[in-house]
Order: sequence, then structure tokens, then C-alpha cells
Amino acid sequence: MKYRNLGQTGERLSAIGLGCMGMSFAYGPTDDTESIATLHKALDRGINFWDTADMYADGANERLISKVLVPNRDKVFIATKFGFRFKDGVAGPNNAAGTYFDGSPEWMKQAVDKSLQRLGIDTIDLYYAHRVDPNVPVEEMVGAMAELIKAGKVRYLGLSEASAASIRKAHAVHPIAALQSEYSLLTRDVEGEILATVRELGISLVPYSPLARGLVTNALNTESLAADDFRRTLPRYQENVAENNAQLVRAFADLAKGKNSTPAQLALAWVLAQGDDIIPIPGTKKRKYLEENAGAVDIELTQSDVEAIDSIIKKYPDTGARYSEGAMKLVNH
Repeated sequence: MKYRNLGQTGERLSAIGLGCMGMSFAYGPTDDTESIATLHKALDRGINFWDTADMYADGANERLISKVLVPNRDKVFIATKFGFRFKDGVAGPNNAAGTYFDGSPEWMKQAVDKSLQRLGIDTIDLYYAHRVDPNVPVEEMVGAMAELIKAGKVRYLGLSEASAASIRKAHAVHPIAALQSEYSLLTRDVEGEILATVRELGISLVPYSPLARGLVTNALNTESLAADDFRRTLPRYQENVAENNAQLVRAFADLAKGKNSTPAQLALAWVLAQGDDIIPIPGTKKRKYLEENAGAVDIELTQSDVEAIDSIIKKYPDTGARYSEGAMKLVNH
């Protein structure tokens, strides 16, 4: 495994991290035994950057991870998040409905203690606000988060899906180590002002869904998704864009074959090639995909490769929005 610096913290994190959400939540049937084996495989491959959140199956994902995290605490840099809450107090089949965002200091103080308890640890390495609450000044939220560092509950702070303006306001209150936002071949929202801002301030970008939620892997049959799979609710998985996306994925798979890589590896290599300050966290709940993703660090892209990839994306532009209209209201705020 290759390693990259987390912002200006001096921490060395695996260039490919591990998104753990799907082990417990949002992507159909779960298998705790295979998930635990996948976490152990991550340790074997030197993948030391693991990502979760309190809302993933209403805390169940944090509890699952703790089984491997606690006995291997010195080998894992653990990130979790707070902010999303379930209206009825119970996690539904996905995070598209029945949730609301609460970025208040009052909830954060409760949320961090609950996460620490579920994870079974004394200190969270990286604590994100899952979104920026439009009803809570970001300075107030981050000021409260900074108090967690003084209390020894958290080491570093992060934001997720924040705008450039919010990032600047937050960073002025306390240094932000990472911005976690969706970024992939098909989702480029952060390019431009947001990416320029984090680079100016020395903040790492942590892309989630760097494989476009599996779409670019050429291994996903969208018609066979489980009934409770979160992706069924997303515009990008609807029938009106299915043919465009199928053609894009086939063309990309052909290009990957020519590089002696899988589509997933080529897609991750593209993300990695956008800068050494970028640390993607592809999610998986299976060992075979973790192994495949880890191999992306060894793929070198030429300028010709990058141009060929860009030409495919431009040829099939109608990929669909990444979130529903309602969910988009909470990103880049």
C-alpha cells in the first residue's frame, strides 16, 4: 500500500481508504462475518483509514467495526461523523427518507459520546460534521467541535459536502484536516472553487463514492438491486439514463482492459491522479473487492489515458443527478 498525508496533520494514511457504510446499511443484504473478514483483510493490506458514521444503521456500523478496531487500535485511523438523525429514532432501509440534519452543539455533544461508546475507544481520530446545517452557523458548530479536541475525545476535525465559503469560515475557527465529499469520474462538483479552497488551506479531500456507487465498475446489474438498496432512489439509477450509463460503462471497461486493469481500479487510479492531497474511500463489504480496490495504487496513468477517459465521459454526459432534489439541498452549503 502507498500512503498520503492527511492535510497538515503529519498523519500518514493509506492512499486507498475503506468506506464501511455498506457493511451495515443502504446497499442491500448484509453479512457481518464477511464484513469482519474484510476489515481484517484491510489490516493485512495496510489500509489504515476506515470511515463510518453514527447514522449508518443507527449506530450498528460503528458497533460492527469496533470488533476489529478495538484489538487493533494502533493500526487504524478511524473517522466517523455526526449530524443526521432519524425522525422516529429508528434507521430505515436507506438514508433517503425519515431523516433530518441536526448540527447543533447540543446534539453533537451527545452524538460524540454515543459514537465513542459504540466504537469502544477513548478518542476518535477524525470527526466530521456530516453536512453543514443551514440553521446553525458553521462557526458555532466547529467551535463546539473544537472543544472535543480539548476534551481528548477527538484528534482532528472534518467537514462533509461543505461549500468553499463554509470551509473558510470553519477553518478560521479551528483547522480543518479533511473535506469529505462525493467525487468520481461522474461527480465533479468539488472541481473549481471547492477544490481550490481546500488546497489553499492545506486540507485533504476525501472522496466518498469514488466508484460512483459501483456504477463505473461494470459489475453492477442495476435491475437486480435489492428492494431496500439506497441506489434505487437515486436519479442516476433510473430508466431514463440507463442506456447512456450502460454505454459509458462499456466504453470505460474496454479502456480499462487495455490498461490490464479492472474498471474499478482505473476509476480509482483516475481519482488518485487528481492530486496527492486526495484520499478516496471506496466502500465495500467483501474481501475480493477490497483486494481489487487496493491494486489501484499501482496503476500509473499517462496524459493519453486521462484524455481517453475524459473523452468517454464527454461522449455520454447524461448520467443523471447524484442525489434527489431534496438531498441536494444539503450539499455544498
